[in-house]
Amino acid sequence: MSKLKIKLDNFRNALLRLKEAELEFKKSDASDVVRDGLIQRFEFTYELAWKTTKDYLEDLGIVDRNSPKLVIKEAFAQKIIKNEKNWLLMLNDRNMTSHIYKEEMAREIAQRIIELYIGELGELLNELQ
Repeated sequence: MSKLKIKLDNFRNALLRLKEAELEFKKSDASDVVRDGLIQRFEFTYELAWKTTKDYLEDLGIVDRNSPKLVIKEAFAQKIIKNEKNWLLMLNDRNMTSHIYKEEMAREIAQRIIELYIGELGELLNELQ
């Protein structure tokens, strides 16, 4: 099995787990622990998304895109993703998740995960398959 195929499978599985967390989070009695689990699943799904995209670009012959930001910009240029602004916001939020100490920030990021990021991640997966 190719490196890209393995990464695609891992990305698909991570996205499914993120969607499971989304369902739990949307319940009216969802706890902070569930929210934190949603954010954690977002973190590893995002990491797999950009690294899988990097491998996809390399298969196209586009190399030397070694940071998430450069991969996002190239994916937008190649029309693999449609909304560069959302992806750059997602990158910023992913970087912030390592430093979430404020309740309000955690709530805001969780809402963006639900409202924006899961859809963007799903579109990327469809495009890469």
